[in-house]
Amino acid sequence: MVLYREIGEIETVIKEILEMLPNYEGRRVPDVTFRVRRNNEWKNLTTAELFAGKTVVVFSLPGAFTPTCSSTHLPRYNELAPAFFASGVDSIVCVSVNDAFVMNEWAKDQEAENVILVPDGNGEFTAGMGMLVDKSDLGFGKRSWRYSMLVRDGVVARMFIEPEKSGDPFEVSDADTMLDYVNPGAPKPDQVAIFTREGCGFCAKAKALLSELGYDYAEVALPHAQRSRIVGAITGEATVPQVFVNGKRIGGLEALERWARKAA
Repeated sequence: MVLYREIGEIETVIKEILEMLPNYEGRRVPDVTFRVRRNNEWKNLTTAELFAGKTVVVFSLPGAFTPTCSSTHLPRYNELAPAFFASGVDSIVCVSVNDAFVMNEWAKDQEAENVILVPDGNGEFTAGMGMLVDKSDLGFGKRSWRYSMLVRDGVVARMFIEPEKSGDPFEVSDADTMLDYVNPGAPKPDQVAIFTREGCGFCAKAKALLSELGYDYAEVALPHAQRSRIVGAITGEATVPQVFVNGKRIGGLEALERWARKAA
């Protein structure tokens, strides 16, 4: 009886090992041809074109337009792209088991100018990586497990695979984790935003100063009818511009000029 239980336990362990998502470090990526849409025409994009002779960061996710993918995963890779490129990465690739039309529309909807979005419509690449999972419970069918990897000349140098938990874990495949591996201590771009309104001369001067300082800022143009309430609720002030850097409010134009002198 004891022997039977031990054998049963061993079989269970073996089954769990076989079902574990594989780590492909040291192996070549699958040889796949993706079907993409460019200028309203079908084109072929091969893995050789994406990876041969290049250092590439890849992250794969369950689906375009899904919450975590759209709010965090893709935007942060796009945001940290300059730091990746300065650290020797040639390109950043996002793979999802979606068709080319969906991926193209998602690219338009996102901040993704620094990322190559690749549609793995048939799941061939994802299956070849051992990352194709069944999400039929969500009505998704077969999709990619969330992971990221660093690929050098077509060979996987490092993989970050999300833990096999229920739901959609997002713990290790993020852009910051990958950048810390590629180049520990690499400087990351400052997050800068500015509240403005149409026809505001002080806003124009503040934007010019930010550009002069080399900041890639996000502008939030506020409607006249709601400007005072929005600015007042967030900053306690009544005027624009209002500048924020890395979660800290700098203030209006004069405050920005003082801050710039101190930072120089």
